[in-house]
Amino acid sequence: MADPKILETFPNPQPGRDYLIEHTHHEFTSLCPITGHPDFAEITVQYVADKICVELKSLKLYFHAYRNEGIFFEEVTNKICDDLGALLKPRRMTVISRWMARGGFTSVISAEWRPKKQRRK
Repeated sequence: MADPKILETFPNPQPGRDYLIEHTHHEFTSLCPITGHPDFAEITVQYVADKICVELKSLKLYFHAYRNEGIFFEEVTNKICDDLGALLKPRRMTVISRWMARGGFTSVISAEWRPKKQRRK
């Protein structure tokens, strides 16, 4: 499983302003845990930073660590969201995975992260 310790950060240059940061990785791959076949996705991370931002090279390495992992679409999307949320503690964040067609299906999974004080019960 991808280790979130790979991820690096830097100080938010404008912590007094809410602004949307959006990073899209077009070549995400993992493996189907049932068939072992490769799955291909586009992963988009949208967040409003609080004190820190994620550094892109480390984010790329973190995403690449999933290449040989057998993991369902839903699990990987939520794990990315949880790992980035725990690290960055953003004001808000959404992770969207868009999975390429396989067997006639495309899938889009969205996971939302909120600070604990705003989370639903």
